[in-house]
Amino acid sequence: MTTLIRNEEIISSEKFFQRIHQVEVDYVNYWKEHTLWHWEFWLSVALSVIPWIVWIILRKRGSEARLILAGSFGLSVASWLDFLGLVFGLWHYSGRVLPTIPTFLPWDFTLIPVTLMLWLQFKPTLNPFFKAVIYSALTSFIGEPLFEWLGFYSTVKWSVFHSFPIYIIIYLIAYRISKTKSFEPL
Repeated sequence: MTTLIRNEEIISSEKFFQRIHQVEVDYVNYWKEHTLWHWEFWLSVALSVIPWIVWIILRKRGSEARLILAGSFGLSVASWLDFLGLVFGLWHYSGRVLPTIPTFLPWDFTLIPVTLMLWLQFKPTLNPFFKAVIYSALTSFIGEPLFEWLGFYSTVKWSVFHSFPIYIIIYLIAYRISKTKSFEPL
């Protein structure tokens, strides 16, 4: 089939993807030998599952849809920004649950959305900006350094001070989403 993009460009692009694929294959082999079934693998699995169990137990009944929507926003933004940070070489991860997902699964797909949802339902009448600052401080100045100390997260060109305003914004938007009044029956 004739394409709109020149064939030389497609072939040139394919060479890059072949190199990326080879790096992925090499990393999967490394992961099988150095991560799979080791303590960091099991801790990552626990961090991927246990917070969801805690949320199921502690969630505010009747508000699940709002909380899941707000948590899904946090998950989407965190995983997108995390991927960008990896691509631009700002940080990298070890001890991943799955070698084919470049970001740290427990952080993006569990800890960020679950902590957001729990924090949103905790003291819901408190000033949201105050709660956003506390959430961001805990996540940036305690959570990230803890994961760096564990060896899961390694910063290259990043600081917790860069993360701080980002988590504030994520929390405030998630808060706004959780307060939406547009939930009507289908």
